[in-house]
Amino acid sequence: MHQVADVEVAKNIMDANKRLADKNLKNLEEKEIFCVDFVGAIGSGKTTLVEEIIDNTDYNIGVLAGDVISKFDAGRIEKHNVPVVGLNTGKECHLDAHLVGHGLEDLPLDDLDMVIIENVGNLICPVDFDLGSHLRIVVVSVTEGDDTVEKHPIIFQTSDVVVINKVDLADAVGADADKMVADAQKLNPNIKVIKSSLKQGTGLDEIIAVIEEAKNNQ
Repeated sequence: MHQVADVEVAKNIMDANKRLADKNLKNLEEKEIFCVDFVGAIGSGKTTLVEEIIDNTDYNIGVLAGDVISKFDAGRIEKHNVPVVGLNTGKECHLDAHLVGHGLEDLPLDDLDMVIIENVGNLICPVDFDLGSHLRIVVVSVTEGDDTVEKHPIIFQTSDVVVINKVDLADAVGADADKMVADAQKLNPNIKVIKSSLKQGTGLDEIIAVIEEAKNNQ
């Protein structure tokens, strides 16, 4: 009896989240704003990648920085002179469409053509929560281990792009970046895979090009 009740509650939560995600997307599209959702574990390089995209594109970008305590990443991003809203999730390990909707209300949407959402550092919790973005990019570092992709299949199956980051450290940590690429492609044959080292500046141009292509096809 309890199991049936739990399933019904979970379904109701997901249905409600999907309705709010669709509302977020409609709001963004009415203003011709492209939205990218970045997911990935703590330390994968999400914040650094967001900073690099801000500094190396001409888009008018607003950022929603989600975390258990968001002020740290939000403070980093704010230094790049873009509007940023920190979204504190408290005990929750993911953003949801309701929280993102409130965050969008605090961004100057009329002045933006792109919104970047940096999700909470986690490869499991964000999986089921559509936020209303056009593109989901998952960032995974070789320092997490080259079995990380196959251990977390659903996030890669539900993402459009995977960035295999910090490949310059692969030998030092005994990781095989090519295995991670192969694992991602096996899980999701349609996913775009990019190997990068933001420290060395490799892969960034390709990441930006993928975002630009998706934005142009919006």
